[in-house]
Amino acid sequence: MTAIRSLARVSLAAGLLLSASLPSHAFSQIGRQDGSAPDQDGVISTPLPPLSLPPIPPAGEAQNETRPAEAAPAAPTQETAPPATTPTAPAAPAAPAETPAAPQTPAPPDAAEPAPDTTGDREEGTDPAASQAATPTAPAGPPADVFYGDADLPAPVRTLRAKLLEIAKTGEIDKLREFIEPGEDGTVLSFGGVEGDPIDYLKSISGDGEGVEVMAILLEVLQSGHTRNEPGTDNEIFVWPYFAGVAIDKLTKQQKVELFELVTAGDYQEMLGFGAYNFYRVGISPDGKLQFFVAGD
Repeated sequence: MTAIRSLARVSLAAGLLLSASLPSHAFSQIGRQDGSAPDQDGVISTPLPPLSLPPIPPAGEAQNETRPAEAAPAAPTQETAPPATTPTAPAAPAAPAETPAAPQTPAPPDAAEPAPDTTGDREEGTDPAASQAATPTAPAGPPADVFYGDADLPAPVRTLRAKLLEIAKTGEIDKLREFIEPGEDGTVLSFGGVEGDPIDYLKSISGDGEGVEVMAILLEVLQSGHTRNEPGTDNEIFVWPYFAGVAIDKLTKQQKVELFELVTAGDYQEMLGFGAYNFYRVGISPDGKLQFFVAGD
């Protein structure tokens, strides 16, 4: 029985090989539009490629119906996907084409040139006119018309000064009353005005309460150097000490010694912060009247 089956298989294989060696034809039947069958004359014979058959497995082994080669054609479908995404990349270069449009409208050169020049000068301070305007004028030193003694004084001024020096040495402040001019245009003893008796006021501002300290200050002030302000005018006046008419921060060491006869070094530092001499001063008009004996600026 086994021999009969083997012989049948061999005959079948031989028949298949014989048919594979002969050319094959496929018949295509062209139908009409009305659905009727065509004539046999319209049969077209088309040659087909030779049929390739898989090798026949040995006897006793089952043939695999699933062929591994059939799964391979699925791979080419995956290769077609990447080209679809690649064309989207060239869309980016479109942006640079629009950027060159901006330089087509340049700013006018006239407006751009002066801006950096003026700004740089103001920031760096290279503009001479601007630097001179920002720098305050340095005050001059002591004026040339600083005098000592009474040689240059008019007779009325010299006489009053001598009398005031004599009273100051005695320490009797009441003797000063006759030289204090009353009224609004009288002798100034305070920039804020004085109410009541002027001698009582002088005693009240004196450290000892009796006016002796004020007399000592009057003596020292009249013994210092003096200046002549606004000479030849109606406002001409002789002022002691001359520190009231000079830049306090421009004094020499010799002048500081004269200043420290009136004030302390601490008072001088306060004057530097204040910007001027602010201690007591005396003013006498050319007609010999006491215009002021006051402290402050």
